[in-house]
Amino acid sequence: MSRANTTTGFSTAHEQAVTAARERLAALPADAPVRLHKKTSNLFRFRDGAGGLEVDGLDRVLHVDPVARTADVGGMTTYEDLVAATLPHGLMPLVVPQLKTITLGGAVVGLGIESTSFRDGLPHESVLAADVLTGAGAIVRATPDNDAADLHAALANSYGTLGYAVALTIELAPVRPFVALRHLRFDDAASLAEATARITAEHAHEGEHVDFLDGTVFSAGEQYLTLGRMVDQAPYLSDYTGQGIYYRSIQQRTTDFLSIADYLWRWDTDWFWCSRALGVQHPAVRRVWPSRYRRSDVYRRLVALDRRYGISERIQMRATGASGVEPIIQDVEVPVEHLAEFLDFFHREIGISPVWVCPLQLRGDRTWPLYPLEPHRTYVNVGFWSDALLRPGMARDHHNRLIERKLMELDGHKSLYSTASYTREEFDALYGGAAYRALKARYDPAGRLPDLYTKCVTNS
Repeated sequence: MSRANTTTGFSTAHEQAVTAARERLAALPADAPVRLHKKTSNLFRFRDGAGGLEVDGLDRVLHVDPVARTADVGGMTTYEDLVAATLPHGLMPLVVPQLKTITLGGAVVGLGIESTSFRDGLPHESVLAADVLTGAGAIVRATPDNDAADLHAALANSYGTLGYAVALTIELAPVRPFVALRHLRFDDAASLAEATARITAEHAHEGEHVDFLDGTVFSAGEQYLTLGRMVDQAPYLSDYTGQGIYYRSIQQRTTDFLSIADYLWRWDTDWFWCSRALGVQHPAVRRVWPSRYRRSDVYRRLVALDRRYGISERIQMRATGASGVEPIIQDVEVPVEHLAEFLDFFHREIGISPVWVCPLQLRGDRTWPLYPLEPHRTYVNVGFWSDALLRPGMARDHHNRLIERKLMELDGHKSLYSTASYTREEFDALYGGAAYRALKARYDPAGRLPDLYTKCVTNS
């Protein structure tokens, strides 16, 4: 890692933080569960925090090299801080996940995605090197071509079960100050899928270059792709951090302009549309809810409290007579040729709206063993975050299991930051079980860190 270019203070402080993390890991009892303790989380597997490993001091941007277009970054650094450090240089990470408190290390091991993913893939693909604190207590430097290349490739979708990335060197991309948006409406999913495939292949639409591409499905008959193009000048700038709400503007406008920073964080203010469940989108509430608290991390903490005490579930059960409420918090990848079929199934069987869609294609020929998407194949991430009511006799994971079965039928995958119900055999087939066990034996032979299936499915 190019620490020769960092300031002495940052370098010394970072090395001290790494040493402290290693010592804390070694001091934990051999039979104690080891899980990373973070100030914020974007996971939806709620636990009591037992076995937390403190990693203070690994949340700094160590160095930005505007010539090489790279950054050295502590693994616990949030994208909010990372973007704040790179934008003054006219640069951004190749993929900036939608929520400010997602950490770089979290996005690498947990598959962040955003509207540059149709051309730049996933965050782990822009990692040039990673310093990893393994379950064995060693600091291993992993690059695509050194003796730890297997660990570099396996960071994606490992969720900290092989080790924790304490520092990473990543590629950066140039930006312009503003983003011009076009919202294209489609009346059916087949037309949406066809346009998504074409724009992903051409990186253009009607002769104009496309820098950003995502979409919003409000219903089976109302669907949008949002095309973003970076520009040097803007006739006006919209602001969706106040009374305005970004996702509603998609239905109201055909064109729009945002600053590059506001574009990158356009979804965070209202946690996509999930703030409506907390009343934040009501004009009267919005006027008195301080803007500094209109953030995804604040909403997530409120949801965690609600999950702990089951307040909203009891209210919904009394109001509807349902036997329970099933959280459906998922991001899934569906091959673009199956997108229309998946959305038709989703509207019919699940019924949540709106739904986010974001095309994805890996950057090159390389494969990633724990999340084996096919190179040169276009997938579409479909994100949906809400609840479904359970009728008497339905299992607690009824709807999530329906989604998993449909994904397997359509050669799809899903991220593991939330509920998963796969059997061990299904999980191993989807997420590189044999390769994972070999990596686990090499980098965590004593099993200090949780097993991937145990962590992501059985939640233990």
